[in-house]
Amino acid sequence: MPRKKRFEFLEHTADVYIVAYGGTLEEAFENAALAIIEIMTDANKVNHKMQEDVEVEASDEYALLYNWIEEILVLFDTEGYLFSRFKISNIDETEGGFRLRAKLWGETFNPERHPQKVGVKAVTYHQMEIVKKPGDVTAKFIVDI
Repeated sequence: MPRKKRFEFLEHTADVYIVAYGGTLEEAFENAALAIIEIMTDANKVNHKMQEDVEVEASDEYALLYNWIEEILVLFDTEGYLFSRFKISNIDETEGGFRLRAKLWGETFNPERHPQKVGVKAVTYHQMEIVKKPGDVTAKFIVDI
């Protein structure tokens, strides 16, 4: 059955509560990253002018989601990079936990082309949840704005 939504924003009093969907953990994490960009700007206005290779590691899948989103925020905060396409090639179990490898496509932030919405300060573990069923993964998390 085709999936209608890639992500959605749930009600939260002060921050942004995101639920990202996917057929796999990789796809749910990709959609989580897209949701982050959509909070900050219109992701459809971010062109694929550059590619960035990213690798993050963590002790468990929750920490991996946290580190993945944090990496995207750090690339924006330190380099001014916005991305609108994410392809996670693999999430592997390692001796110490998990490793995620991905390619990100986007461009440098340009205030004339990228409307500023809300600044994302950080991802949190608060109410973080990853639910995996065969062919269906949901990742929920809150970001501070």
